[in-house]
Amino acid sequence: MKIGVCLPHYGAAMEAHRMREFAQRVESLGFDSIWVTDHVIIPKALTIVYRERMLDPLAALSYLAGVTDRLILGTSVIILPYRNPITVAKEVASIDALSGGRVILGVASGWMEGEFRALNADFKNRGAVSDEHLRVIRELWTNLEPEFHSEHFHLSDVVFSPQPVQRPHPPIWVGGRSRRAVRRAVELGDGWHPNGLGYDDLKEAVAYMNDLSRRAGRSAPPELSTRGSVEFDERSGAFLWGSGEAMTEAINRYEGLGMTHIAVSFADAPMNQVLEDLDRFAADVLPAVR
Repeated sequence: MKIGVCLPHYGAAMEAHRMREFAQRVESLGFDSIWVTDHVIIPKALTIVYRERMLDPLAALSYLAGVTDRLILGTSVIILPYRNPITVAKEVASIDALSGGRVILGVASGWMEGEFRALNADFKNRGAVSDEHLRVIRELWTNLEPEFHSEHFHLSDVVFSPQPVQRPHPPIWVGGRSRRAVRRAVELGDGWHPNGLGYDDLKEAVAYMNDLSRRAGRSAPPELSTRGSVEFDERSGAFLWGSGEAMTEAINRYEGLGMTHIAVSFADAPMNQVLEDLDRFAADVLPAVR
């Protein structure tokens, strides 16, 4: 099981001058990956941690490429309908090149209707838009001279660069907890990356994903991963909670479902507290799940 950590590039913990310290601490403690998430402009009525002090995820990921040597760099997740897919493909391929091939692109179709409205993005058709954008990105990453024609994109007689270091392309993990998200992962992705889905629901969804994969003729189902919060001693709705032993037992159960990667996030708190929680998790859990 690989264990990653979500970079707190938002909320109370976000201290830009300590981003290097955080990322390098994650690397030195032996974690496998570091992750960023995506919101652009939050409706004022929503009181969520991502509303304030949030850095752009791809800008943050590019910075992380320069201050780490080994960590996988992931997005959990980029909301596909918010951006032009050609621009996303170029930015992520550039980060893959700068990092020596360490990027995982996690994507999703989004849920925050007010954010779609502020960005003049199509909320009603976000699923179809996401599918189209994924097809564009895959074409650009696998062909120096892409040829692609769809409802909204017509590419020919053009050259796309840089090509990503990873071949045929960086892994694409599809986020979301719905059956449509599972289908998108099977049809267009390399992995499925739901956020904090409970064990029983996940077990049912994995069976559905495996069945879809067989019917689609895939040689193997998408890689299974997740992102979830950590709370020591108290549950509070966290994905992993309690003692180090309890968290280790939970991780082992998820591994039994075929999960290969978990990205953990810590409570929204000042950076000093987040670093303390990071150290505690590394000491109490990481060695046991290796």
